[in-house]
Amino acid sequence: MNPPGTPSPEAQTLSERMAEQVRQKITQGEFLPGQRLSEQALSESLGISRNTLREVFRTLTKDGLVKHAPNRGVFVAIPSIASIIDIYRVRRLIECQALSQAYPRHPAKKKMREAVEAQLRCRDSGNWVGVGTANMAFHMAIVELADSERLNLLFAPVLAELRLAFGFLRDAEFLHAPYIDMNMKILELAEAGKFPDAAAALNEYLVQSERIVLAVYARHISESAATRS
Repeated sequence: MNPPGTPSPEAQTLSERMAEQVRQKITQGEFLPGQRLSEQALSESLGISRNTLREVFRTLTKDGLVKHAPNRGVFVAIPSIASIIDIYRVRRLIECQALSQAYPRHPAKKKMREAVEAQLRCRDSGNWVGVGTANMAFHMAIVELADSERLNLLFAPVLAELRLAFGFLRDAEFLHAPYIDMNMKILELAEAGKFPDAAAALNEYLVQSERIVLAVYARHISESAATRS
């Protein structure tokens, strides 16, 4: 079964399939913001030529997920504050609408439940990176409620870029711990068929999350600049 937001393999070129694999690795927290990507190592792990990998990099650059530094190589992108503001704007427009207008028996609700349960298991074991990955799955499932393949494809790189913003802050427990219970509340409202209430709760959640991420992000950037000076 393909990951959410992924066209069938038959509809994709090799470079598109490989770009999706790398995008999934970013969304799952396997690649960190600012990390240098070795062409040799990555082409070997993906089983593709360097020429194909360069096509992959071009696709991911368009998504804002990697950047090429002349004479230095290719690096995983570090989202800017402007990018984070835009990410949350897109999230409110897409996620809240998808949730408010959801079909009561939509199968994506099961994926929401599975994601929350995965978050709880990861929290109990102290696996905060896993909590973050399950959180990405929860929000992708919300978008799937809209039954739009176009929205799924649009949202997948948005989630990957969001994961990079979280990774840059390097404190997964601080970022994710407060939102596990909020995800549970949204899920319970959705399972009860109270989709407008669930959407309202999600909007409040996203506003709060954006404020915290921006505040911590700005402080981190300021501290990094002070260290370099």
